Amino acid sequence: MSRLKSAHDLSGLMKYMGRAPWDEMMDEMLFAHLGPACEATDLEPDDIFDVIGDHWQGQLWGCAFEDLLTQELEPEGLNLVDDYLKRRGWNEKAPNKAYMRALRDTVMSLYEVSEVIPGHSMTLRDLLRDIAPVTVREHSATQTLVNWDKIAARVVDVNGRHGISGALLPFSADGAGRVIEAFSQLENDGPGTGRLSPSERDGLLKASGPIFTNIWLLDSLGKAMPGSVPEMVNADGDDLVFHRIVFPLAKGVIGKSVVRRLNAAQWLEPASDTFWNWLAPVTKNRKPRTTKGGQAFVTTMEDGTPVFANVELVGRKLIVEVNSAARAEQAITHMREWLGDCVSTPMTEIRTMAQFMADDAARAPQEEPLDIPSDERERIVHEMLTREYTKTLDEAVPALGNKTPRALARTKAGRAKVADWLKYIENGAAKSGTGEPMATYDFTWMWQELGLIDFRR
Repeated sequence: MSRLKSAHDLSGLMKYMGRAPWDEMMDEMLFAHLGPACEATDLEPDDIFDVIGDHWQGQLWGCAFEDLLTQELEPEGLNLVDDYLKRRGWNEKAPNKAYMRALRDTVMSLYEVSEVIPGHSMTLRDLLRDIAPVTVREHSATQTLVNWDKIAARVVDVNGRHGISGALLPFSADGAGRVIEAFSQLENDGPGTGRLSPSERDGLLKASGPIFTNIWLLDSLGKAMPGSVPEMVNADGDDLVFHRIVFPLAKGVIGKSVVRRLNAAQWLEPASDTFWNWLAPVTKNRKPRTTKGGQAFVTTMEDGTPVFANVELVGRKLIVEVNSAARAEQAITHMREWLGDCVSTPMTEIRTMAQFMADDAARAPQEEPLDIPSDERERIVHEMLTREYTKTLDEAVPALGNKTPRALARTKAGRAKVADWLKYIENGAAKSGTGEPMATYDFTWMWQELGLIDFRR
């Protein structure tokens, strides 16, 4: 995921980290971020990523790397960012140096997401510190996050402009609860009595980066249910991870010109006016590699020619679908070379085999859809939800200690509990899927009905 501006390039800093003593410190930091989860599960790091998906390796490495940037080497108190800028700062542009210094002074914390404007911004409320919510400008994460999601992240303030760094971990409600409980325990076990001062709490967070990673890992491993998903590879022997690459057509380019170019490609087999099978060359005596106890996922044409990818033109978007990270990289490079300035920078959506199977299972039991216009279907579902939630406000809810939301909202101690319950059901509805009527349901009336609108922030 990109954060703030792509111009904030950390490649020089990463390269510098390869020299002593920072290389050893990075090894130690990686162990701190992965080691406890490995010991708790008796799994090696490679085994963990086999379960949760290899695409998380970069994100977790980023958590450890950013954590290292905030630490000081005893006894001199030397910091990696300071050392790098002192010796190599002449080679960095001013915006890069400002970003590195800002990142050096961050701490990872747990945030509740609200006021999401997809592709633009979101508001983050710190769940571990009593500080004002902050609105951050963010493009990628706001495309998938919804109101009341919980994330671990670093808020970076560069000259008064707030963003988030590259390492972001999305927490389930259970996982977020464990983080809050862990820090409450750390605070209680600390020296002295009473609540920590703001600076003391920042110091605690600065020293506790690995806690977020390990709690997230254990929560993710528990939900992944090892053994429930077969190990699968594609015809190349690569791990099966589905990539959907979307190339927007460049300004001024019409679809017909793109179709002509695609029809001229010998490696594309047209299946319709807007759909092509991307053929892979046939190699004799080549068999797909399989993992132990696993199986190969191979797609071919009727004559046995393997299919490398699917290509489809939808409106002003060219969509390429492949089933591995390696194929995605090849597809992006090849399509850019073939189409040149006809397409803009692509965006990629990724789904692991576990996610693919979960989505498929969710769709499987559905009955034949009724022929009802989408707006009418939305109206019917929204009216049904309003009737059900209206009754729920005066019914005992197990999650609220078998008290009714209306009664509990009248008590000072119960108001926060009811607000958390409302956030939970609203967040679940928002995640029901794009185009689903429940995802567009407006819960505002429930907050107003219970007198809790001030908590909806």
